[in-house]
Amino acid sequence: MAKFSDLILYFENIARKHVDILHSDEETHFFRMEIDEVLEGINRSDVAYPMLILEGYGFAFTDNKSDNLLKNREGAFILLDHLSDTSNHNLIHEKWDELEIIATEILMKIKTDKRNPLTPVVRNFDFDSVHASLLLNELGNDVGIRINYTITSPTNSDVNPDKWIPDEEEIQP
Repeated sequence: MAKFSDLILYFENIARKHVDILHSDEETHFFRMEIDEVLEGINRSDVAYPMLILEGYGFAFTDNKSDNLLKNREGAFILLDHLSDTSNHNLIHEKWDELEIIATEILMKIKTDKRNPLTPVVRNFDFDSVHASLLLNELGNDVGIRINYTITSPTNSDVNPDKWIPDEEEIQP
């Protein structure tokens, strides 16, 4: 199963390769932060817009009362752009339209990458779980779209004996 650090690298690569984002070492368009940081306003000088922000994820398990345990990792990414005037509703709607197009393009890239053995981190991306919501942050004059998703993958439910000190009755003389 892929690790969170693999997911970070995958989304950073998405930000580098999408022509409307173009993250680079010189111009930072990709960040790892949480939704509360975004809603409080981006108070950094090293940002470039539009930006792709990857949030962390939580996880839960689905047991189905069998040996086939599933791990459901729920996360989100945000596409964010900046406006000079958040009272201009036509401009806000225009930006939301642009960001929705980019979000859909990213999701279609993930859908294609699911079939690629070189990108196992998104192999179990669950498109039935995708939900998007629009964001408007007047504190930082930012407008965005947040895409929630779930990656559901089989999880090994066997106990690794190398990770446990045996009980005394299990120790053989």
